[in-house]
Amino acid sequence: MPKVFTIGEALIDFVPIESGKGLKDISGFKKLPGGAPANVSACVAKLGGESAFIGMLGDDGFGDFLVETLASENVDTSYIKRTTKANTGLAFVALSSEGEREFSFYRNPSADMLLSEYDIEKSWFKDGDILHFCSVDLIESPVKYAHKKAIEYVKSVGGLISFDPNVRKNLWNDLDECRKTINEFIPYANILKISDEELEFITEMNNVEEAIKSLFVGDVEIILYTKGKDGVDIYTKEKYISVDGFKVECIDTTGAGDSFIGAFLYKLSREEVNLKNDNQLKDIGIFSNKVAALTTTKFGAISALPNIEDVNNSELEVSFSLN
Repeated sequence: MPKVFTIGEALIDFVPIESGKGLKDISGFKKLPGGAPANVSACVAKLGGESAFIGMLGDDGFGDFLVETLASENVDTSYIKRTTKANTGLAFVALSSEGEREFSFYRNPSADMLLSEYDIEKSWFKDGDILHFCSVDLIESPVKYAHKKAIEYVKSVGGLISFDPNVRKNLWNDLDECRKTINEFIPYANILKISDEELEFITEMNNVEEAIKSLFVGDVEIILYTKGKDGVDIYTKEKYISVDGFKVECIDTTGAGDSFIGAFLYKLSREEVNLKNDNQLKDIGIFSNKVAALTTTKFGAISALPNIEDVNNSELEVSFSLN
């Protein structure tokens, strides 16, 4: 079975013990594992796939907690480096009454930013493997160049590249630089996941169809345009397929997008996907939507991920239909 590698940040999400309040008004938080690439690797593993996380953690208790958590989900943690030069990253989260999030990050720098290109080895990767990354760790730091090296190696052995920009504007001093960097990395990707909230920021276009079309650059073959509870549109260069979302009682959207792409990559690692097969793409979209919907019914990210039995046994209703 191909392995799904993720690279970037693993950190601690401190989620509030109460929702509907801003960060300044919250009286307490609960510690949970997080970081988008780590979430994706955990999702793949929890569904029964093979995954590995590549990153740097602090030589501290939070780093120990993250390694133990990922290992407990059957993620391969042998590619994780540790450092005494910086602490493991922290993110404090506030939740609105609808489960939407407000973040405050503590990483100046955090350990994940110190992973370097010299920490990456070509021998890790084989033909058919998938590498997934996000934009949080594409800021100007050693980890940006670790990403480039990993992408280079995976491409050289015939693997696939997946990119979810997962834009966090408050981590960038210059939003133009954020946009420029994301657009620099998009052509490397075979699979691009982008949310309805990110599309206009990244493309600077307000027409969805034109904006999506502009993203088919370089090696991009599939664009997953996610719309939260309203489902996903799966685009290839020739067509797109709309896949409905599911009705759930959402309490926390943290990790929903990560679980969607994790589920999608899990399916890609298990099945021979034909981009011209509409039914196959739609089935994968339905499965991924279901995983994401189930994730929003619990607090946290990794701790909220369903396993394959949860997904197969769930009886969710479609939230709406585009047709």
